[in-house]
Amino acid sequence: MVKNMTYDEILLRIILLLKDGKRKEFRELVDELQPYDMASIYKELPDKHHSRFFSFLNVDDITELMQELERPYQLAMFQKVGKEKGIKVMNKMDNDDLAQLLDELDPDLKEHLLSSMEISESEAVQTLMNYPAETAGRIMTNRFVWIPKHYTVKDAVTKLKLFAEIAESINYLYVINEEKQLVGVISYRDLILGEPQDKIEDIMYSRVISIGAYEDQEVVARLIERYDFLAIPVVEENHVLVGIITVDDVIDIVIQEANEDYEKFAASGGSIDFDTRALVASYRRLPWLILLLFIGLVSGSIISFFEGTLEKVVALAFFMPMIAGMTGNTGTQSLAVVVRGLVTREVDRNTVLKLLGRELGVGLIIGAVCGLLITLIALVWRGDPLLGFVVGSSLFLTLIIGTMAGTIIPLILHKFNVDPAIASGPLITTLNDILSLMIYFGIATAFLNQLM
Repeated sequence: MVKNMTYDEILLRIILLLKDGKRKEFRELVDELQPYDMASIYKELPDKHHSRFFSFLNVDDITELMQELERPYQLAMFQKVGKEKGIKVMNKMDNDDLAQLLDELDPDLKEHLLSSMEISESEAVQTLMNYPAETAGRIMTNRFVWIPKHYTVKDAVTKLKLFAEIAESINYLYVINEEKQLVGVISYRDLILGEPQDKIEDIMYSRVISIGAYEDQEVVARLIERYDFLAIPVVEENHVLVGIITVDDVIDIVIQEANEDYEKFAASGGSIDFDTRALVASYRRLPWLILLLFIGLVSGSIISFFEGTLEKVVALAFFMPMIAGMTGNTGTQSLAVVVRGLVTREVDRNTVLKLLGRELGVGLIIGAVCGLLITLIALVWRGDPLLGFVVGSSLFLTLIIGTMAGTIIPLILHKFNVDPAIASGPLITTLNDILSLMIYFGIATAFLNQLM
């Protein structure tokens, strides 16, 4: 029924079914929809239909729907489904998602909800909440299948069948010893290909790639990207297995980190989207812009200091925006390359030296090509070889400096454990403006008498 309907037709059909109270037909339609589609429909649904909408859904439906929604919608949903149904949903939600949601609630309300949950689920969520934000422990789940190393394939299959419904992933079974230490892993594929009497410890992989519970979530994303895992085990001290992180959570991490880096790179000061109110968006942007405003005043001071040079050789003013703009552009390009590289790979001394050498070479080539080009333009326009030399050599030097600034600044910040994305595009551009104007007017002043 659904496959031949457009999104708008499905939404309209659901509204009509809700109005008419046709629970059976509603159920048949919902069973054909993916959780993401249900979440999209819920966000489009008029508020007056929400109560009946939730009354027509079972706990499993609401749980799947909840996990597809953004945080503000999740908080609103809890208020609309009612306490009894809400607690049941919390017991079924992925513990990592629930931990993040509860973090944003009032402490008293959070404590009340946790005390209302099933004891085992409440304890699992509180365990996750004890880990620092954005660490592996905070985003892991305890809903996975582990087996003792003395199990046979038959024993493992039996346990897998028992826990498959509640496990977040059954692609891998993790093997532990008597001290609950992670000693091996076996894939679902290897399990079904094995003989029933085979011992797990004889067919498992003993070299297991794992992540420490206190490692940063970016390290998790890097490991899964490197090894193409669908899940990765999380261990604590002495290699004790405490959870797993699945690839769907890693995708969320990648999107989150990319958004955070872009916000810093653009100097927006915080999360701003289409729905952010003007006052909030202004509040988040203003601190950076005010800082850049004062830094930008230095550029004005430089121009004022070289006012005599500018008055005597007015043609210099024509090339000022180009010199400053080109330097900022090349610095921002280098910054983007470095920030992306720091996220996707490990950086050691040899890597840094190689990168600095490469970017210096890039700066020399770009500077030489652009410097020669602008020299010819200045020569043709003004018929003055010396003016062409001043503009061309200035551009040559500033492009080298701009490229190296965009490379070195984020590397220094990374060295001191500061997020390199904070070396935002506007900041690099403003600093390069100052450097480029000093070089430009410094060279021009040195040749002032000849230029006149």
